[in-house]
Amino acid sequence: MFGCAGAAPTVWHEELPSPDGKWIAIAETQQGGGFGTAAILTTISLKGTKISNAPQVVLGFSCDGPVPRPYTLDNIANVGGTVDLKMQWVTPTHLDVTYRGHPDVYLQTVKLWGTDISLRNLSSDNRATPADSVLPKPQ
Repeated sequence: MFGCAGAAPTVWHEELPSPDGKWIAIAETQQGGGFGTAAILTTISLKGTKISNAPQVVLGFSCDGPVPRPYTLDNIANVGGTVDLKMQWVTPTHLDVTYRGHPDVYLQTVKLWGTDISLRNLSSDNRATPADSVLPKPQ
């Protein structure tokens, strides 16, 4: 929760079903503002389509700004959050997530409910992140 007004506004939201339809990967960027509460957070969650559970956050980034279209849900101008985030199902049980830049990866789950989650930084300056050195590259 950000500030006194409640949840931060979502500025980007994308859902990607797995090839077999069992899972939905949900990416979301929220932008909070205000004195001492300004933040841009991007999360990826997994949700089963055949079970009634809440989406489970598997990746979390604290991102640099600015947001192209601040404080407004705009899936065109704000696509990829502020880190050019992209999701791709390599197989029905392997979600590959790529991004650019150097956000703080504050949460990283590598496997959930039999689904592997790989994370890669595609920045051209080749600075390694903890995620790059721990996770296998997709096949």
